[in-house]
Amino acid sequence: MTFALAVVPVVLLLLGFPIFLVLLTAVTTALVFFMHVPLVVVHQNLFASVNATPLLAVPFFIYAGELMGRGSVAQRLVDFVQGGVGSVRGSLGVTAVGTSAIFGAISGASAATVATIGKVMVPAMKRAGYPETFTAGLITAVGAIDVIIPPSIPMIVYGAAAEESVARLYAAGVVPGLLIAGMLAAYVMWRAKRGGFGAGEPFDMKRFLHAAGRSVWALGAPVIILGGIYGGVFSPTEAAAVACVYAALVTAFIFRELGWRDIVGAAAATVMFTGQILIIVACAGVFAWLLTVNQVPATITAWLQSFNVSWWVLLLAINVLLLAVGCFLDPLSAILLLSPLLVPMIKSVGIDTVHFGIVVTVNLAIGLFHPPFGINIFVAQTVLGLKLETIYRGIIPFVIIYLIALALITYIPDISLIGVRYLMPR
Repeated sequence: MTFALAVVPVVLLLLGFPIFLVLLTAVTTALVFFMHVPLVVVHQNLFASVNATPLLAVPFFIYAGELMGRGSVAQRLVDFVQGGVGSVRGSLGVTAVGTSAIFGAISGASAATVATIGKVMVPAMKRAGYPETFTAGLITAVGAIDVIIPPSIPMIVYGAAAEESVARLYAAGVVPGLLIAGMLAAYVMWRAKRGGFGAGEPFDMKRFLHAAGRSVWALGAPVIILGGIYGGVFSPTEAAAVACVYAALVTAFIFRELGWRDIVGAAAATVMFTGQILIIVACAGVFAWLLTVNQVPATITAWLQSFNVSWWVLLLAINVLLLAVGCFLDPLSAILLLSPLLVPMIKSVGIDTVHFGIVVTVNLAIGLFHPPFGINIFVAQTVLGLKLETIYRGIIPFVIIYLIALALITYIPDISLIGVRYLMPR
């Protein structure tokens, strides 16, 4: 059985097979050669894995982000944030951070934010004399905020895998996301002051009010989504559906930027992306079932307890593991692959599963722009025309900032849990 559960997946991953085929092959090998269980259980578990109401939010949030990202929403948000930042040194960099955080509260897709915000900010930062390495590193790194600030697709998947409330995870992600955004903004201002670049324009109230008026409909999306969830008006899944309708109405009838062809095109892109996600969810569910029936999580938990490991040592080891895994696997694959093993462990030492969900999300967010295979790196290279070596040099300080934030979030649980206490409906 060890051959099917460990050797087969590792070998296939090293050979470059897609993660869903790796998991499905491992399960099939185990059933045929070691367990002699009817293969119909594969079909049953594939369906059961995606037959979860919270997963309906995934295509809805993707579609809302697709619609909002195809018009002038990004430019309107940039103008609004830049107008509020004013004469702060490094104002364009701070604007990139703030806009990414707001856009993340609409789409929750990191790569889309890098591409959308980058197209607006990179030319402007080049014209303003920002160093190319700094610009490349900042734009590549800020997109990772989007999977931490709700609505976050990885949090939906973790909630389904760990049987945890998505609404509680969303509430827990607010403060960590804002913390990271604040740390990035502080570094941008310090770096701009030290390098003598990025002088901002004086605050202009008339300009700011004009930008606020143009962006009010774009800002309405996160207000409706998060306000509705935390106000107890609707669930995260219902909020995602409402976000779709809102995005379609705003982009098609208020901004008048999208026609029916664009709306259908956004739907087609959503179907493709959702299919990629759910096939991994289905196959990971079967693999998790295989691990459970063979008592792998229970065995590992018992083995760990025999060493009497403290909670902080366990979290340190898990952080190292997740940072390594995040360099090679996308967040959704990593969550689905590791949650059946890690969640029983953290429960055994009394760690809150909501807090742990944020730790997992931040870890894997770092993997989105960490060498060698961070998806945001290749998005910045392909879509924005930035050189790979320039990106690698530029992201080093931002990786360090995220690691410092990860340490704070890991060992100060209240950073995550304070949001649950104050934002969740009574």
